[in-house]
Amino acid sequence: MQEMVAYENPWAAGPPPGEMTAVAPGVLWARLPLRLAIDHVNVWALRDGDGWTIVDTGMHAPATEEAWEGLFAGPLEGRPVIRVIVTHLHPDHVGMAGWLTKRFECELWMTELEYLAARDATVRRDEVFESSFREFFRAAGFTQDEVAQLQNSFASFGRYYHPLPEDYRRICDGEQITIGEHEWSVIIGSGHSPEHACLLNPALGLLISGDQVLQRISSNVSVLPNQPAANPLQNWLDSLDKLRSAVNDEVLVLPSHDVPFRGLHRRLHELRAHHQVALARLRDALDKPRRTAELFEVMFGRKIPARLTYLATGEAQSHLNYLLAAGLVSRHVDGDGVAWFQRC
Repeated sequence: MQEMVAYENPWAAGPPPGEMTAVAPGVLWARLPLRLAIDHVNVWALRDGDGWTIVDTGMHAPATEEAWEGLFAGPLEGRPVIRVIVTHLHPDHVGMAGWLTKRFECELWMTELEYLAARDATVRRDEVFESSFREFFRAAGFTQDEVAQLQNSFASFGRYYHPLPEDYRRICDGEQITIGEHEWSVIIGSGHSPEHACLLNPALGLLISGDQVLQRISSNVSVLPNQPAANPLQNWLDSLDKLRSAVNDEVLVLPSHDVPFRGLHRRLHELRAHHQVALARLRDALDKPRRTAELFEVMFGRKIPARLTYLATGEAQSHLNYLLAAGLVSRHVDGDGVAWFQRC
């Protein structure tokens, strides 16, 4: 059995509000507040000539705007933002990107699928979307009233995004981005989001991992209502393998949540094992036909609060779709449009 290297955490806690921590020459770390199950998101300021490149932005909210103003007046020394790079579409990462690019008249850099999906999340509320939403959660086993409640709560999602700029600079897998005196390589992953960008700086020994690698939690890997047959878990597992091959184990990982750490390969191994355990539990429970909505305790080992139903459904479905693609379970849709899964 492969021996796993112990984690190393150079910092026990994140920088206090209004302050930044230097994690390497020209690389500053700040925390912005979130009103979610996770109470913060990490963002990074990279010295870029006379200004800064900002990586990730926080969620659109008055408290986030106030936090940024404090950082600009304090540790960022009033220097301008040269560009904004966003790892992926979720609002705690891209929510303030439009505000920052407008304030500094600078470019937004994102992968194509993340930019388009973020735009879609902020503006798309047409009948086709609403129909796919209802069909997805009805198939998962929710009643019509429960689906309506989920739809109402999701309708306000767009408020967490400041309007994005109409144009952007596309970044691609393998691209080299010059930021100040350093070269950063783009490494694309998928599963948590469609085209998630990590940034690797071999010279400084840094990996800005976004949500692709977190030390203490596993990022949500969900099937979305508009892609009900997708297999994001396969994409996620492939991305873990890709990172292991592309990045050495000595890097300091700069994640979007919690604190920086060393021990990348150990964490990649743990994340893969975590999902393999969940898949095994799920398949064992499918000795008789079951719906997605009744498998949460099997998947997560606990009751899921109502506010997390959307994420839990998507994650459970991603594991069922993986087993379905592998030929390990079967799927039957009844006359009410509900999908039933059973072990083959």
